[in-house]
Amino acid sequence: MKTRIHAIAGGIGFVMILLFWASTAISELFANHETVAAVKAMILRGMFILIPAMAIAGGTGMALGQKRKDALTRAKKTRMPVIALNGLVILLPAAWFLAGKAAAGEFDSTLYAVQVVELIAGAANLTMMGLNIRDGLRMTGRIRRPR
Repeated sequence: MKTRIHAIAGGIGFVMILLFWASTAISELFANHETVAAVKAMILRGMFILIPAMAIAGGTGMALGQKRKDALTRAKKTRMPVIALNGLVILLPAAWFLAGKAAAGEFDSTLYAVQVVELIAGAANLTMMGLNIRDGLRMTGRIRRPR
Protein backbone atom coordinates (compact mmCIF):
# COMPACT_ATOMS: atom_id res chain seq x y z
CA MET A 1 0.00 0.00 0.00
CA LYS A 2 2.82 2.40 0.87
CA THR A 3 4.43 1.72 -2.50
CA ARG A 4 1.20 2.56 -4.31
CA ILE A 5 0.71 5.80 -2.33
CA HIS A 6 4.33 6.74 -3.01
CA ALA A 7 3.93 6.13 -6.74
CA ILE A 8 0.66 8.06 -6.98
CA ALA A 9 1.97 11.04 -4.99
CA GLY A 10 5.23 11.11 -6.96
CA GLY A 11 3.33 10.87 -10.23
CA ILE A 12 1.05 13.73 -9.24
CA GLY A 13 4.07 15.82 -8.26
CA PHE A 14 5.82 15.10 -11.55
CA VAL A 15 2.73 15.87 -13.65
CA MET A 16 2.05 19.09 -11.73
CA ILE A 17 5.59 20.38 -12.26
CA LEU A 18 5.45 19.35 -15.92
CA LEU A 19 2.13 21.17 -16.28
CA PHE A 20 3.53 24.29 -14.56
CA TRP A 21 6.64 24.22 -16.74
CA ALA A 22 4.83 23.66 -20.02
CA SER A 23 2.08 26.21 -19.34
CA THR A 24 4.71 28.79 -18.39
CA ALA A 25 6.78 28.18 -21.50
CA ILE A 26 3.77 28.20 -23.82
CA SER A 27 2.18 31.29 -22.28
CA GLU A 28 5.45 33.23 -22.27
CA LEU A 29 6.15 32.37 -25.89
CA PHE A 30 2.69 32.67 -27.44
CA ALA A 31 0.25 34.50 -25.13
CA ASN A 32 -0.41 38.05 -24.04
CA HIS A 33 0.47 39.48 -20.63
CA GLU A 34 -3.03 38.87 -19.23
CA THR A 35 -2.77 35.17 -20.04
CA VAL A 36 0.70 34.97 -18.53
CA ALA A 37 -0.61 36.57 -15.33
CA ALA A 38 -3.52 34.10 -15.25
CA VAL A 39 -1.11 31.17 -15.69
CA LYS A 40 1.07 32.48 -12.85
CA ALA A 41 -1.99 32.75 -10.59
CA MET A 42 -3.10 29.22 -11.47
CA ILE A 43 0.38 27.88 -10.71
CA LEU A 44 0.13 29.34 -7.21
CA ARG A 45 -3.25 27.65 -6.75
CA GLY A 46 -1.71 24.41 -8.00
CA MET A 47 0.76 24.52 -5.11
CA PHE A 48 -2.10 23.32 -2.90
CA ILE A 49 -1.89 20.04 -4.82
CA LEU A 50 1.85 19.94 -5.52
CA ILE A 51 3.19 20.57 -2.02
CA PRO A 52 1.15 17.85 -0.25
CA ALA A 53 1.89 15.41 -3.09
CA MET A 54 5.63 16.04 -2.78
CA ALA A 55 5.49 15.75 1.01
CA ILE A 56 3.63 12.44 0.76
CA ALA A 57 6.05 11.16 -1.89
CA GLY A 58 9.03 12.18 0.24
CA GLY A 59 7.64 10.72 3.45
CA THR A 60 6.59 7.42 1.94
CA GLY A 61 9.86 7.22 0.02
CA MET A 62 11.86 7.64 3.21
CA ALA A 63 9.74 4.98 4.93
CA LEU A 64 10.08 2.56 2.01
CA GLY A 65 13.84 3.09 1.66
CA GLN A 66 14.66 3.21 5.35
CA LYS A 67 16.34 -0.22 5.48
CA ARG A 68 17.39 -0.51 1.85
CA LYS A 69 21.03 -0.07 0.89
CA ASP A 70 21.01 -0.90 -2.84
CA ALA A 71 22.34 1.45 -5.53
CA LEU A 72 18.92 2.51 -6.84
CA THR A 73 17.74 3.45 -3.36
CA ARG A 74 20.94 5.39 -2.70
CA ALA A 75 20.50 7.26 -5.98
CA LYS A 76 16.91 8.18 -5.13
CA LYS A 77 17.93 9.23 -1.61
CA THR A 78 20.67 11.43 -3.08
CA ARG A 79 18.37 13.16 -5.56
CA MET A 80 15.40 13.74 -3.25
CA PRO A 81 16.97 16.41 -0.99
CA VAL A 82 18.18 18.28 -4.09
CA ILE A 83 14.66 18.17 -5.55
CA ALA A 84 13.17 19.41 -2.27
CA LEU A 85 15.75 22.15 -1.80
CA ASN A 86 15.36 23.30 -5.40
CA GLY A 87 11.60 23.44 -4.91
CA LEU A 88 11.65 25.27 -1.59
CA VAL A 89 14.53 27.68 -2.24
CA ILE A 90 14.08 28.46 -5.94
CA LEU A 91 10.77 27.31 -7.41
CA LEU A 92 8.30 28.27 -4.69
CA PRO A 93 9.70 31.78 -4.07
CA ALA A 94 10.02 32.32 -7.83
CA ALA A 95 6.38 31.33 -8.35
CA TRP A 96 5.22 33.86 -5.73
CA PHE A 97 7.48 36.58 -7.11
CA LEU A 98 6.47 35.99 -10.74
CA ALA A 99 2.75 35.86 -9.91
CA GLY A 100 3.02 39.17 -8.07
CA LYS A 101 4.98 40.87 -10.83
CA ALA A 102 2.67 39.54 -13.54
CA ALA A 103 -0.48 40.54 -11.62
CA ALA A 104 0.94 44.07 -11.29
CA GLY A 105 1.67 44.15 -15.02
CA GLU A 106 5.42 44.52 -14.39
CA PHE A 107 6.85 42.57 -17.30
CA ASP A 108 10.41 43.84 -16.95
CA SER A 109 13.89 42.37 -17.17
CA THR A 110 13.75 41.21 -13.54
CA LEU A 111 10.62 39.16 -14.22
CA TYR A 112 12.21 37.55 -17.26
CA ALA A 113 15.49 36.83 -15.45
CA VAL A 114 13.63 35.10 -12.61
CA GLN A 115 11.50 33.31 -15.20
CA VAL A 116 14.58 31.86 -16.87
CA VAL A 117 15.94 30.70 -13.50
CA GLU A 118 12.57 29.14 -12.67
CA LEU A 119 12.41 27.29 -15.99
CA ILE A 120 15.94 25.92 -15.55
CA ALA A 121 15.24 24.84 -11.95
CA GLY A 122 11.94 23.28 -13.02
CA ALA A 123 13.66 21.35 -15.82
CA ALA A 124 16.27 20.13 -13.33
CA ASN A 125 13.55 18.93 -10.95
CA LEU A 126 11.67 17.21 -13.77
CA THR A 127 14.87 15.44 -14.83
CA MET A 128 15.70 14.27 -11.31
CA MET A 129 12.10 13.23 -10.63
CA GLY A 130 12.04 11.35 -13.93
CA LEU A 131 15.18 9.49 -12.89
CA ASN A 132 13.56 8.69 -9.53
CA ILE A 133 10.47 7.37 -11.29
CA ARG A 134 12.61 5.24 -13.57
CA ASP A 135 14.59 3.86 -10.62
CA GLY A 136 11.39 3.21 -8.67
CA LEU A 137 9.97 1.25 -11.59
CA ARG A 138 13.19 -0.76 -11.73
CA MET A 139 13.05 -1.42 -7.99
CA THR A 140 9.51 -2.76 -8.24
CA GLY A 141 10.34 -4.84 -11.33
CA ARG A 142 7.97 -2.94 -13.60
CA ILE A 143 10.83 -2.19 -16.00
CA ARG A 144 14.03 -4.13 -16.50
CA ARG A 145 17.40 -2.96 -15.40
CA PRO A 146 19.90 -2.46 -18.23
CA ARG A 147 22.54 -5.13 -18.58
